[in-house]
Amino acid sequence: MIYGIALFPDKEVQDAANSWRIRHDPHYCHIPAHMTLREAEEWDDVKLERAVKHLDAVSASFKPFEVTFNRVSTFFPVSNTLYYALEDPSQVDNLHRAICSGPGMQQPYNYVYTPHVTIGRKLQEEELHDLYGNLRMTEIRLSSYIDRIHLLYQTEQGGWTAYQSFQLKG
Repeated sequence: MIYGIALFPDKEVQDAANSWRIRHDPHYCHIPAHMTLREAEEWDDVKLERAVKHLDAVSASFKPFEVTFNRVSTFFPVSNTLYYALEDPSQVDNLHRAICSGPGMQQPYNYVYTPHVTIGRKLQEEELHDLYGNLRMTEIRLSSYIDRIHLLYQTEQGGWTAYQSFQLKG
């Protein structure tokens, strides 16, 4: 089965992101607005059991925290993706590193991890530049309280659902 690890921001952030995602993100109907902590991959039962134990340990060592999204950014030219960017990504980045440092959890990335909430992906280049040009001039100040990590699995229909959530208790 395919598993991934994510954070879900507060409803206000999800609603703001979804107002763009509904038209500009083909994954809109498969998963709510989120911040990926670890990319999806196929796991067997042994790896899943190890991951659950590791996520228990990580969640016990991190306190809940607040994040603020303060701008729209893009991964262009690498990817025609628009996203809400964090004012200070350090707390999410630290959580990502802790999760990906566990036994069997290391995952080679060919990019720099950038915590974000996607608002558009697979955009045509002209549409990307038009939206980005307009949105980067818009004042954005969306805050979210992060108090749990979500281990997700992909259903046969392509949607994502929670397997288990881990409350931050540090």
